[in-house]
Amino acid sequence: MEMREELKRRTKAVEAVVDSYLPQEDGHQKTIFEAMNYSVRAGGKRLRPMLMQETYRLFGGSGREIEPFMAAIEMIHTSSLIHDDLPCMDNDELRRGLPTTWVKFGYDMAVLAGDALLIYAIETAAKAFRMGAQAERIGRAIGILAEKTGIYGMIGGQVVDVELTNRTIPQEKLDFIYRLKTGALLEASMMIGALLGGADEPQLGIVEQMASAIGLAFQIQDDILDVTSTPQMLGKPVLSDEKNHKTTYVTLVGIEQAKADVEEISARAIDLLHQLPGENPFLEGLIQMLVTREK
Repeated sequence: MEMREELKRRTKAVEAVVDSYLPQEDGHQKTIFEAMNYSVRAGGKRLRPMLMQETYRLFGGSGREIEPFMAAIEMIHTSSLIHDDLPCMDNDELRRGLPTTWVKFGYDMAVLAGDALLIYAIETAAKAFRMGAQAERIGRAIGILAEKTGIYGMIGGQVVDVELTNRTIPQEKLDFIYRLKTGALLEASMMIGALLGGADEPQLGIVEQMASAIGLAFQIQDDILDVTSTPQMLGKPVLSDEKNHKTTYVTLVGIEQAKADVEEISARAIDLLHQLPGENPFLEGLIQMLVTREK
């Protein structure tokens, strides 16, 4: 398998799934639909729905009930980006090489678009009930989606991140922020894929640990790229963390140690993957690519 070509093919397929669940742009409130769709369609790696689908396949899943959850997780991720870019947060004007949602549609509509995507994600995930899968699994998957998004997950991590802006963050709190703000949605993605694919409780625990490691390595690599990349390569402003006086993994341990830790953490994730049943060479290759990416 030529990994990069296969990644392009599968990303295109994931994009089609996500796009199929976006709202039609009509009606009196069509501006919110336009803002939602603009934000989701702005590009990106589609990492979370792809990891969800590939974990589902790892456990032998082959139905369509995974698809509403793939769309839902991307909607939630996009909502977090919309809010991250707002003037009251990171005040960024460029995302994936395009004007951010608040620049394109205004501050007010960007707030509404982020809120709308959050609730529309749950509405979308619930469509899986009509696809013939076990209702108990679908219900639990929605619970995982909500928990990993909310106050004990992504939003909880964002709260601590915002509170500590302009302050030096100790390692323990930075790890907490990364585990929740970045790791939680990756955990949701892979746990939902495993659950709907038929994983048992011990296997679900291993998947959660693996996704947590992937999330930490991914965020550390993001910190590295913020220092070493260019706006053209990254598709968004560089040195954003420095501009916003944020403590990052790189500011705490330095570039070289950060790179070494990314390698060690990603190796741990691969080791956990090998403890699971089945084989998915593409999933393993995808995990390895994430920690060597340049954008």
